[in-house]
Amino acid sequence: MPHLSLIVYGPNTQGHLTELLDSLTAHPLPDTEVIVAAVGDWARETAEGHTPETVTVPLPEGTDDAAARAAGAARARGRWLHFVHAKDGVPAGAPRLVAERTAELDRNDEQADVLLLDHLTTTWRTTGAPSRDGRVLAAAGRSVLALDENPALLRLAPLLGTRVLTADFWRAHEDDLGAGDEARVAQTALLRARRVACLDQVAYENRELRPESLPPLAPESRLALIDRYEALLPLTEGRRAARAVLYDLMVRDLLRTFAREDMPEPVARAFFARASRAAVRWRPEGHARPGGLEGVRHTLLEEGAYTRYRAFQAANRTRRAAKKAVRARKRQAGAKLRDHYYRRALARPVDPGLAVFSAYWDRGVACNPAAIAAKLAELAPHIRPVWVVSKENEALLPAGTDHVVPGTRRYWETLATATYLVNNVNFPNAVVKRPDAIHLQTHHGTPLKRMGLDQRDHPAAAQGLDFAALLSRIDKWDYSVSANSHTTRMWERAYPARYISLDHGYPRNDVFYTATAADVRAARERLGIPPGRTAVLYAPTHRDYEAGFTPRLDLATLADRLGEDTVLLVRAHYFYGGAASPLSGLRRSGRIIDVSSYDPVEELCLAADALVTDYSSIMFDYANLDRPIVVYADDWETYRTTRGVYFDLMAEAPGHVARTQEELTEILTSGAWRDENAAKARTAFRRRFCEFDDGRAAERVVRRVFLGEPEEALPPVLPPEERTPAPTPEEAQG
Repeated sequence: MPHLSLIVYGPNTQGHLTELLDSLTAHPLPDTEVIVAAVGDWARETAEGHTPETVTVPLPEGTDDAAARAAGAARARGRWLHFVHAKDGVPAGAPRLVAERTAELDRNDEQADVLLLDHLTTTWRTTGAPSRDGRVLAAAGRSVLALDENPALLRLAPLLGTRVLTADFWRAHEDDLGAGDEARVAQTALLRARRVACLDQVAYENRELRPESLPPLAPESRLALIDRYEALLPLTEGRRAARAVLYDLMVRDLLRTFAREDMPEPVARAFFARASRAAVRWRPEGHARPGGLEGVRHTLLEEGAYTRYRAFQAANRTRRAAKKAVRARKRQAGAKLRDHYYRRALARPVDPGLAVFSAYWDRGVACNPAAIAAKLAELAPHIRPVWVVSKENEALLPAGTDHVVPGTRRYWETLATATYLVNNVNFPNAVVKRPDAIHLQTHHGTPLKRMGLDQRDHPAAAQGLDFAALLSRIDKWDYSVSANSHTTRMWERAYPARYISLDHGYPRNDVFYTATAADVRAARERLGIPPGRTAVLYAPTHRDYEAGFTPRLDLATLADRLGEDTVLLVRAHYFYGGAASPLSGLRRSGRIIDVSSYDPVEELCLAADALVTDYSSIMFDYANLDRPIVVYADDWETYRTTRGVYFDLMAEAPGHVARTQEELTEILTSGAWRDENAAKARTAFRRRFCEFDDGRAAERVVRRVFLGEPEEALPPVLPPEERTPAPTPEEAQG
């Protein structure tokens, strides 16, 4: 008998059921059953085309969601029921997380009726946006409690897919839980539950379909919102705190709905009249209205003052438009003033002792610019470095770092008078290239994917790119740093201009040859990797055809298969930012560590025994360490087609290639990741792509660019057989 019944219900709207079932059947669990209450022939045929273990309950076209849920629940055998709409998604590993948490509740006999989950939201514009629910769930902790002990849980998004119910609870309240729209059922479950538990991990993906792609709603359907709350509020009788929260939610939703401009006048009047009566009828005794404009809205609603409310709305729109115009004028005036300061500073001589550094769109001290700045302090201390850092990253700077914030007066004056401008991306278009200034482009990776002008034939990659502006920016470069001949050729093709290519190696990779055993041990200690454990760094890249980061692997399952002696270090691409990463809940007994925000990345490489990546340029840097690399290429054909690539990674991989999670698991558990074939592939890869990296790249760049030494005076690049990479973690631990 299964422990968890995952009930998929509804029509196959826009074909999303296929990907949902693919994700559910890719990693089946022995104690979980999948039941599809399939509405219509398309949904039935899709469900029947999956594994025999999937139970299909065919339902006629037009069956509503409530009836579909009931039909699916009637076939369920599990102790817990998780309802998933056919348009939505379940992230990889989520069923395991839910199964583990519900099993824990049963094992401890904690008598919870409902388990609350965190979720992501995907729309027609964005993918995988985190919810605000995580903080509320985290604050609630892992204790089982009554709703009245924490009525703030009512503020969680009213999604049925984020409520997992016991089968007994469902059957006891099926009349209530089977009626109404999804939001009503989700809130009813909370209000009817004796006790609830929380899981502050992402286990559901809510997909919001574009309204213009769906049948239009009748304006009168807005009245159903009032019906929903008038069905829910009686359940708060005698529960003062819950009544107050639900009442506030009702008034908020009523006012937001009334503010929409898609209701004809007669419907709007009827809605406002009913909303006014509901606001008066259900207002808790002693309830205080909010202050400010929101309080005025509440008062007018309760008074039923339709005409005055419409006048208030019109006045607010006028006031907002006026404020917007004032802000626009201020921005224009500020831009003119900054332009004045910049133009005036450009009239001054350049300062031969001033160098401006920036990395990754002003993130901070990082990458090749950081390695060059460090070597500059050693070889040319008379040149003063100033970093460009965004306001939000100021606090993360090393103590004592001289810096400027973009847009400030000092920022423009510094850019105007610096002799050296160093960046691993481009400076803004407005930056003027002075004849006696030197622009050094360091880049931040070896190109597998197509870059620059080569993206023109790949719309997914080129979206939003202004190629004329790009050419204007690269015309400002004096020098372009390269790590290998392949990169030099691709840069000259993708960025055609008159700069000088510096075939000196990537300065950020010097540490892979200069780090000591003590450095490796210290990096592992900072990450909390116990001695004797194998650390595998998983670092996937950005997909231009995806708007957000969702792990392509079921990380929890992978960690379980690798066992107690392996630690997974998981790093999302920097485009997504650590704060938004859905990995934050995956720290499981120290075996999965989210290192998305950890800097510098070179330290992660030193700490890792092996790298698992897809198409990220980190593989070219990590290869310098001569440690195992496994390529996980589950969507190589899609990536190659949409992004465009410069060579066939499948034919020139730095180690074994896995196309499925099962293949990856087999490579890692069998020891193949470090066998002779892997070493042979890595040697060929290193010879081609680590060509100029030998530990002295930063020195060569500083001496050539900042000290003006000729090419022949620089330290020659050591041949591969004379290079000694940093000790492996195993060697470092003796």
